[in-house]
Amino acid sequence: MQIAEPGEGQTSPAKRRVALGIDLGTTHSLVAHFNGRETQVFADASSGRRTMPSVVRFTQEAITVGEAALAAAIDDPLNTVASVKRYMGRALDDIDGSAMTLTPDHGLSILTERGPVTPVEVSAEILRSLAARASNDLPEPPAGVVITVPAYFDDAQRQATQQAAALAGLKVLRLINEPTAAAVAYGLDESVTEGAVLAVYDLGGGTFDLSLLKMHRGVFEVLATGGDTALGGDDIDQAIADWLLSQVEASPASSSELRQLLMAARQAKEALSSVEIVDVDVSVAGGVVCVSLTRAQLEVLMTPLIARTKTVCTQVLEDAAIDRVDCAVLVGGSTRSPLVQSTVADLFAVTPLCSIDPDEVVAMGAARQADILVGNRGDNDPLLLDVIPLSLGVETYGGLVERIIPRNSTIPVSMAQEFTTAKDGQTGLIVNVVQGERERVEDCRTLAQFSLHGIPAMVAGAARIRVTFQVDADGLLSVTATEETTGVQADVVVKPAFGLEQTDIASMLRAGYEYAAEDMAARQWAEAALEAEQLLDGIRTALESDGDLLNAEERAVLDATLIDLASAAKDSGDRNIESLRNALHETGAAAEQLAARRMDRSIREALAGVGVDQLVVEDGVP
Repeated sequence: MQIAEPGEGQTSPAKRRVALGIDLGTTHSLVAHFNGRETQVFADASSGRRTMPSVVRFTQEAITVGEAALAAAIDDPLNTVASVKRYMGRALDDIDGSAMTLTPDHGLSILTERGPVTPVEVSAEILRSLAARASNDLPEPPAGVVITVPAYFDDAQRQATQQAAALAGLKVLRLINEPTAAAVAYGLDESVTEGAVLAVYDLGGGTFDLSLLKMHRGVFEVLATGGDTALGGDDIDQAIADWLLSQVEASPASSSELRQLLMAARQAKEALSSVEIVDVDVSVAGGVVCVSLTRAQLEVLMTPLIARTKTVCTQVLEDAAIDRVDCAVLVGGSTRSPLVQSTVADLFAVTPLCSIDPDEVVAMGAARQADILVGNRGDNDPLLLDVIPLSLGVETYGGLVERIIPRNSTIPVSMAQEFTTAKDGQTGLIVNVVQGERERVEDCRTLAQFSLHGIPAMVAGAARIRVTFQVDADGLLSVTATEETTGVQADVVVKPAFGLEQTDIASMLRAGYEYAAEDMAARQWAEAALEAEQLLDGIRTALESDGDLLNAEERAVLDATLIDLASAAKDSGDRNIESLRNALHETGAAAEQLAARRMDRSIREALAGVGVDQLVVEDGVP
């Protein structure tokens, strides 16, 4: 409805802007658009398929993407790149094995006859092809795109995804987690009551994620999230392929045979979602052997992998302090498996929702978010709040981690904390940015380091250094350190940091819980040892300048406590925290007389030669 004053013409409604949602998947990718009434998932013009294989072939003549590239994968495996999502933001040392030829160029590159290509370049080709598919049905070029990523993609992987979009000529409105995108689609298409807790179980081709979300006053809030970036349908395919080879007692003779075997395994897996038995042709030693695979045998092969998803789910429920959920959503093609559906039903004690195609739901949710972010938001459209998966902080003196942004904090977020110097006359420091749930830096991951210089030379503890962490809506981090008195500043935008094993991402959370007591004891020891070091330095400095204030007996008592404290603070392996705390208390008590007499001397020296009439009186007190 439009309202116009008398004599004024009616204004035309605002033009609706076009935006796309892209599910950049490990095995398949999709692109969708929300027009204000319905969500359209774009199909390939020739095949009519809406899912596009995330496969790219590089030859001297051309670059092919999707179905055509997949069809060539068996005959030309070395020039055909599949499942590149697993290589995003990774270095060569992070990859256990590959059917392709990899090099350490630019962290990681894939050798093709067209030359080396990076995972970012491969993903850019996929994104470019998806955008071209959508352009045929759009009234104008898209103003922006929302791209989905696994919830447990780290900063390096998110940055690589953004770089791929930029290379493809796309403006990224936001990166959102895949489970969250699915929740957006179901939150709009299904009835979700106020306060209901939603579990999104996302088992895709290469990654697994679980997110717990809650609708509160029109806002989707992520309560907790967890996952495994090295677990998905590809692993099930590999398990089937290994079993098939064991049945014929052979190994693939070439990369081409391996690709062919994995494709056959995938087709068998998909067929067994609706039938009880399939025959699989296995090419070995120049011949073909037919092997029968039953659904029961498939479930035996899948059980260890599905058990890993149950472990993640249990941990996420504990993180959110949730003992039950109101509904569960299945996302990803692997969730079509009856075993997965029954596992989710038993785990959450609810019948999982699957009314939206599990392959398409992520792209549909991304399209709705893109429509909102491009400026078409309606009054009743829900907002979306994501969270960061792992805590962020800095290294402090003694090798300890001071968390600045705790895990599961809603993003975008900005938090700051003040620090100071640990040594007298310190004019610079190194800010070590870390990620993880452990108390010691050695047990966490370093994201970046940068230096702050120009701190005024002061006694230890006098400087004021404010460290600010900012995580934007895409989950990307920037850190700034500022010395408050001079305004000198240094900052860093975290760049892709290679070297983190994919399985370490999930294990970092588990380790935080498994070693919580040990880590806390180590932290308490380190803090007490630091206090002892500072107390020893302070007292020794005071004795050098004012040791004459103590008589021989008093000096002997204080020296003895200093020796005991230094001994108690040595890390000989036993780390007796109580003995160290007792030594701290005794040394502090023994130094009280010296501290009091030093204060008296300072006052006398300050007032020497000052008459009573020169003293300033404030509120009757000189």
